[in-house]
Amino acid sequence: MKKKILISSTLLVLLITYLYLGNKFHIYIDCPIKTITGLNCPGCGITRMLLAILQLDFYQAFRYNPLLFICLPFFIFFYLESIISKKEPLYNKIPTKVWIIIIIVFIIYGILRNIPFFDFLAPTQI
Repeated sequence: MKKKILISSTLLVLLITYLYLGNKFHIYIDCPIKTITGLNCPGCGITRMLLAILQLDFYQAFRYNPLLFICLPFFIFFYLESIISKKEPLYNKIPTKVWIIIIIVFIIYGILRNIPFFDFLAPTQI
């Protein structure tokens, strides 16, 4: 458990450092899918979303990536539960059918956010 906490803490510090330095010097890693295809992937806008969350601007964070913003509390819960629990992690108990549905939702979301009628799903700024 101590090893998991150490790794998690290190990753969190690295993430916050990346976000801070990127925001200060305006340098971020570009999305390879967006760079190659010009299309928004389901994860496009996540860096800006995390920056907005750190600034407590939750509305703008939602506008950058609505699906991941909604899923983020669940991801955090499952991750923390897997660190704290000495039993099998909760996410291992989720049936395969549910994982398939989640994957399908992310694929459909990735497709819809590139259709002009659903442009409100694309990363936007107010």
